[in-house]
Amino acid sequence: MMTFAWYGHLKLQQMHVSDGWPLILVIIFSWGIAFFEYCAQVPANRIGFNGNGGPFNLMQLKVIQEVISLTVFTIMVTVFFKGQPLQWNHFAAFACLVLAVFFVFLK
Repeated sequence: MMTFAWYGHLKLQQMHVSDGWPLILVIIFSWGIAFFEYCAQVPANRIGFNGNGGPFNLMQLKVIQEVISLTVFTIMVTVFFKGQPLQWNHFAAFACLVLAVFFVFLK
């Protein structure tokens, strides 16, 4: 949802849905969408944090969140923004993300 809140308005603009919207309306629209993700993410972080009995430390929670966010973003870009091809360097970046997850979970 957050990815759509941040970048979906660009697709709406391409589709001429939000062409005449003032910036403040775009911001309110995006925050309205993002609100629902916050309603899920904040409790997930509280439950998942090892300081509250969960299995993850703060660094692990953040890396997990970033990997999920970038994965959703990549899917959204390839599905909704057809002019954005995936290139070799994008795959190299994903490999680095996988390594980041590996390293953040090392003991």
